[in-house]
Amino acid sequence: MTRREAAMANFMEGYNCSQSLVLAFADMIPVDKATLSKMASSFGGGMGRLREVCGSVSGMFTVVGLLYGYDGPETGQVKADHYARIQELAHRFEETHGSIVCRELLGLSVHHDVPVPEARTSEYYKKRPCPEIIGDAAEILEEYIKENPVS
Repeated sequence: MTRREAAMANFMEGYNCSQSLVLAFADMIPVDKATLSKMASSFGGGMGRLREVCGSVSGMFTVVGLLYGYDGPETGQVKADHYARIQELAHRFEETHGSIVCRELLGLSVHHDVPVPEARTSEYYKKRPCPEIIGDAAEILEEYIKENPVS
């Protein structure tokens, strides 16, 4: 199964968009899946259904932090280099989807949605582009990792 397929399958299984993306890369990260899932759980629905940054984008950023991030109170080039990675990934995602903002990707006018997620019915999946968006994010991240091997 490709990472794209794994990320999409995770979403169809019921994981939120951020969890779906992070768990598709779990084999690369020295953290157990339960912890990864909890860590990513807050970012679904554009950060807790606030409809801000897409959860799959937050998931990409989470994986990149765990693979390439720094762990001290950095202020100089190390931080700048890491932020450049994040901005590059955001740009790649925007090239495909035009935005990294959940409500814009879903065509919603609401800025802060109710906290209760919709039931995952067949109708839900028919009206949501989320699986494809998550799959695209997984492909973008996979390509980035191939271009920038983890040391």
